[in-house]
Amino acid sequence: MIYGSNPQNSSRICLESGQELILGRSPQADISVPWDDRISRQHAIVLVQQNQLSVSKIASAENRIFLSGSERDDFLLEPGNSFVIGSSTFQLVNSISSFSSPSESPLEEVTFKPNELLKVRYRDADQRIDVLAHLPDLIMDARNEDDLFHRLVTMLLSGVKHADAVAVVRLNDEDRVEVPFWERRRQTQGEFRPSGRLVLEAVKNSRRTVLHVWAAKDDSQPQDDYTAVAEFDWAFCTPIEDGVSSKWGLYVAGKLNHPYQVDIPAGASGIDLQADVKFTELVASIVKSVRRLNQLERQQAGLRQFFAPPILAAIGDDLNTEILEPRECDVTVLFCDLRGFSQYAEDSSGDLIGLLDRVSQALGIMTSHILDFGGVTGDFQGDAALGFWGWPFSSEVAPLDACRAALAIRAAFEQIHHQSDHPLSDFHMGIGIAHGRAVAGKIGTHDQVKVTVFGPVVNLASRLEGLTKQLRVPVLMDEATAQIIRSKLDPEEGRVRKLAQILPYGMEKPVIVSELLPPESQSETLTNEQVACYETAVDCFVQGQWEESFRLLHGIPPFDRAQDFLALQITQTNRVPPVDWDGTIRFDSK
Repeated sequence: MIYGSNPQNSSRICLESGQELILGRSPQADISVPWDDRISRQHAIVLVQQNQLSVSKIASAENRIFLSGSERDDFLLEPGNSFVIGSSTFQLVNSISSFSSPSESPLEEVTFKPNELLKVRYRDADQRIDVLAHLPDLIMDARNEDDLFHRLVTMLLSGVKHADAVAVVRLNDEDRVEVPFWERRRQTQGEFRPSGRLVLEAVKNSRRTVLHVWAAKDDSQPQDDYTAVAEFDWAFCTPIEDGVSSKWGLYVAGKLNHPYQVDIPAGASGIDLQADVKFTELVASIVKSVRRLNQLERQQAGLRQFFAPPILAAIGDDLNTEILEPRECDVTVLFCDLRGFSQYAEDSSGDLIGLLDRVSQALGIMTSHILDFGGVTGDFQGDAALGFWGWPFSSEVAPLDACRAALAIRAAFEQIHHQSDHPLSDFHMGIGIAHGRAVAGKIGTHDQVKVTVFGPVVNLASRLEGLTKQLRVPVLMDEATAQIIRSKLDPEEGRVRKLAQILPYGMEKPVIVSELLPPESQSETLTNEQVACYETAVDCFVQGQWEESFRLLHGIPPFDRAQDFLALQITQTNRVPPVDWDGTIRFDSK
């Protein structure tokens, strides 16, 4: 572990036996310490040996290396020890040490029950409160678990003045003790090995703080697995059940004759560590709360990518996902795709990362408006986004909100199109909207699920999006959606224009398709009279009155591209409908 003077300047380097590494400030150094200007670009050679490091100062390095307060150019570093260069400390630790429980039992074991410590008073309350005040920020600012463990151990040593050593401990699947991080108040040789019996009892069996008190052993007695514990007279372990990491806790140990303990009143076992236990339990409680809050915020942030705020509110803080179970319901599906993406991909083959960034921005516009209008983002398919309304709560305004989202997406891309320097200025989109029955919810396999929607209405929305290119309009909807929009959507929000009766490729039943138009007040759009004129032309076309239909189309402004599609159908047969004409335009491809 490397610790700088700033808490943010710390890192963990994993070492393997036999490695020869350069330590220095240079980014190219094997062990790089860029934040410390007292370290030369190449300061020392580090040789990794079995359970120790050989450190040799490079002759050109300007500043000294200190080991245990003495200047040293060449030395061996044992686990648990550290050396200092400039304002940075380098400590050799076993990243995870694992061992079995000691064979001997403690002289005394105390298990602290809930609320048992409420009446215990702190003698040094001001100091402890000051330490606790920084704890939430300490946890929130931790970059990873290793950083969190280092911060917790350092903070506990500051807050528990009777402790000689503090460790983060956990049990693996085989109930063997692992020590991700530990630290002593005074650096001594040899690694720190907590009592496996104590950790097992506190973390797994009782799930409460447990205190063990041992008799001090004489150095002349045989050295066995217990001696790692016997260097301390007492230790306690406080479990942390935070829903993030299982079976872990805080381990605090010390000696009866510690110079800091002269004023500790004697208890039944010769010591009274209740205040220290109470403080450690308070630390564990804060860690548990903040970690669970962080986890909840991460989960909520993940869900916000899929659900609008009202749906998140219904799921609740306890993330009751039963509401997400799949069920059949009426939904309105919106399928939005970037047009000509294959050509973009081919043209950008030399900068695929840049293309991905642009596509991500485009998808971000789509999904943000889906969520803004209460929809659920169901899936991404390359350059396309799927949104749907009507689940997990049924809603009579689902088609209206879907169309509002579509109009907002259309407006956003049109605005971008007029900004020549915008990275998405050459992107165009198509939207298909369909309404009907579907299965929505968590859909997938036993191992992996996603929230999405399934059914023919999804296929129809996708087909309608594909047809926007041929019908030359940005937004198409089916008849079920169009009928609802005509009767319920305020014309100041959006309008409907019937375009044709078509039979998409691979489908058996014809569908009437309509365009979703912005309100008449918006510039560069058709007036209500022009929309009515166009729909009359469509009716004439369906009835086989193609001359009249063609005449009416001439009353539509040339900027409208939909008339080109209908006019082409009419002129292909010299304005005369086929003998078997039934009013349906058939497509022979997707």
